[in-house]
Amino acid sequence: MKIRSVSYAGTIAKRGGPAPGTLPQVAFSGRSNVGKSSLINTLLQRTRSKIAHVSAKPGKTQALNFYEVNDDFYLVDLPGYGYAKVPLAMRDAWGDLIEWYLGEAGTVRGVVHLVDARHKPTAHDLRMVEYLANVGLPTLVVLTKIDKLKRSERQKSIKRALETLEIDEAQLLPFSSKTGEGRDDLIEALEGLVHEEA
Repeated sequence: MKIRSVSYAGTIAKRGGPAPGTLPQVAFSGRSNVGKSSLINTLLQRTRSKIAHVSAKPGKTQALNFYEVNDDFYLVDLPGYGYAKVPLAMRDAWGDLIEWYLGEAGTVRGVVHLVDARHKPTAHDLRMVEYLANVGLPTLVVLTKIDKLKRSERQKSIKRALETLEIDEAQLLPFSSKTGEGRDDLIEALEGLVHEEA
């Protein structure tokens, strides 16, 4: 799949909000400081004119942001969690919004969940992966910032993520927004999710 066009399509800020259209949706989730915006910009080849806002302050995404790709599907950027210095009530509202969207809205084809390769997956990460398994959503775990690890550390990081999250190797993908490693594989995975029979 070649990225021909990308545009911001809309936002859902509260439960029950309408999607901007009927195209298939793939959601991206992860901690607030995991590099989600950088990954999305690299993935969509928008590194010069960024479409997902990269912030020095984690927790910038506070709603479900929809980006229309190739007039073919929506890439949905979910609010980050577990790091942002925001009031607890706001964090709870984000969690409620995400749970409704993934569990009840019934429009998501799959989820790409991001984990920082340099650290052990958190309890939040494990809960998210377990939740996605329970609601039956195909899940791909992407290890971000893989370029920051030495060769010997990479395999340890991959093994640690597989064991902690209890997922298959086929569900794990190393990625670097800096070098572009993993981009082609992630594009291929997205294409499979989008064009899979619903």
